[in-house]
Amino acid sequence: MNLLEIAKARYSCRNFKPDLVEKDKIMTLLEAARVAPSGVNFQPWHFIVIQSSENLEKIHQAYKREWLKTAPLIIVACGDHDLSWRRNDGKDILDIDVTIAIDHLILQATELGLGTCWVCNFNVIRLKENLKLPDHIEPIAIIPIGYPNDVTDPDRHDIKRKSLNEIVHWESISIL
Repeated sequence: MNLLEIAKARYSCRNFKPDLVEKDKIMTLLEAARVAPSGVNFQPWHFIVIQSSENLEKIHQAYKREWLKTAPLIIVACGDHDLSWRRNDGKDILDIDVTIAIDHLILQATELGLGTCWVCNFNVIRLKENLKLPDHIEPIAIIPIGYPNDVTDPDRHDIKRKSLNEIVHWESISIL
């Protein structure tokens, strides 16, 4: 698959087979995230790989959705505020940097035949406590990963996404 095909094939999988994800595939996912660009190349990210039932339960306590329990693997993508670059107006681009790395990871997962879902609606305080994260480390997203137990239509983008002429502006934005 080429990149556009991979991007169209990726979807928010919420139903996983119980099969474990092989270590070599996990390492490929992490390598894809590692090579992502970041502001001033500071790479302010950390990825916590969760596979044990005890630690998966800690994640479930922070995001109480039954479907999450079907994922045999969860990667918690975190950002390090002590390492992130700040723009000259003071904006901390930590979320941007970690998000780019997550995108690399989930697209790589799709190419490997794995399903993912990007979860940001979780109890941050509970997750930080359960994973014993220091104050300067912020969990940005929970990424459940596994072999999909469902299918999606790659052509869904034709009706579920805005058209290019709605989102692309040449030279300036003029929205009335």
